[in-house]
Amino acid sequence: MTVQAVVLDIGNVLIEWNPERFYDRVIGEERRRALLAETGIEAANLEVDRGRPFRATIYAAADAAPDWSAEIRMWHDNWIEMASPAIEHSVRLQRTLRARGVPVYALSNFGVETFAFAETRYPFLAEFDGRFVSGHLGTVKPEPRIYEVLERETGHDPATLLFTDDRLENILAAEARGWQTHHFTGPEGWAARLVAEGLLAGEDAA
Repeated sequence: MTVQAVVLDIGNVLIEWNPERFYDRVIGEERRRALLAETGIEAANLEVDRGRPFRATIYAAADAAPDWSAEIRMWHDNWIEMASPAIEHSVRLQRTLRARGVPVYALSNFGVETFAFAETRYPFLAEFDGRFVSGHLGTVKPEPRIYEVLERETGHDPATLLFTDDRLENILAAEARGWQTHHFTGPEGWAARLVAEGLLAGEDAA
């Protein structure tokens, strides 16, 4: 079926999300691996994505792991360093699609406060026809409900949606609902898919 709208993940599609790179630089790869293995920091971050308060949730995880408390607090205090830089080619594609009249929606696991913070750094986060952010919805990808909300509120037939995400489990959840998908591994492949679908001309996708 012809694509009528595009749905974009944000982390690692429009903005690099790489806590590992930050921690490798600050504490070294070995200690970063131990941090992620021995603490609940990633689980705490998922709770933030579900809508729990950012600072309180991360700092509670730090209090629960006193041997790592300073490192865990960095997840809050240095968060913007982990969520950077913008993937400029992807941003150009987002803007060009909308300029061509293609509806573009965001579907992202993001906390309420972290998304508000990111908006102050990345103006393109305001440039969607609709934004479906997990922290506001209380559900995260790949849970079915977040996809259901987008379908209901946009009114698009699932088969007419083209969704790109860097995480395969999120792609598979969308495919199970009948969405068309593209597993994002870089903006060049995404650009080629948009051209192949007839949404952009080759010169528009550069």
